[in-house]
Amino acid sequence: MIEPKLILVGAGPGDPELISVKGLKALQAADVVMYDALVSEELLQHAPNAVKVFCGKRAGTHYMKQDEINRQIVEHAQRYGTVVRLKGGDPFIFGRGQEELEYAEKHGIPTAIIPGISSATALATSRKIPLTKRGITESVWVTTGTTSCGALSDDIELAAQYSSTVFILMGIGKLPEIVKVFLKYKPATYPMAIIQNGTLPDEKVVCGQLVTIQDKVAKENITAPAIIIVGEVVDCSLIALLK
Repeated sequence: MIEPKLILVGAGPGDPELISVKGLKALQAADVVMYDALVSEELLQHAPNAVKVFCGKRAGTHYMKQDEINRQIVEHAQRYGTVVRLKGGDPFIFGRGQEELEYAEKHGIPTAIIPGISSATALATSRKIPLTKRGITESVWVTTGTTSCGALSDDIELAAQYSSTVFILMGIGKLPEIVKVFLKYKPATYPMAIIQNGTLPDEKVVCGQLVTIQDKVAKENITAPAIIIVGEVVDCSLIALLK
């Protein structure tokens, strides 16, 4: 007898070894795995008998619309049983995880969630960038660079006015606008780092100042997926040693 269930699993920031033990156990018990573009396909080896469904989304191109993802979650759960929805990072940080849980529950599908290591903290940590540091900053802003309608997030204007470290996801395509906003409130020498494909073998890191970062990004051909870190905690000399 089929017992439908949805489990949201955070896969971590990219490196397949950064998923939790509980997440791996869920994969091993899955009947269906629906996975995103930022999820390492190595993780699928832990669900050898499950149906695999790619439903990734990337900036500028959407393989599967969110409404279709929601519908397929319910259909696959009803047909096969346990659906593991494998998402990069943590499912509840810019992952639309709540939308998927609510849709499944609306259709009578029991749900569960297994947190993941979010790129919003892990990528900075992996490069020894402390998002908070005594005497420098006491808080962190985590924001998207691009809203659902394609505009620059208004929160960036607010964040730029404070001493907090600012961590921006999905913002590389808006880098000129982001720099322009920060230059209204910060000196041209204010530090900024950008990490592409964080924790993966092809990771790239550039570090500079508001006035230099765009040239460095162009020189290194930095593209999505990438995160932006702005703040006094960015130590470019240390980052250079870690490359």
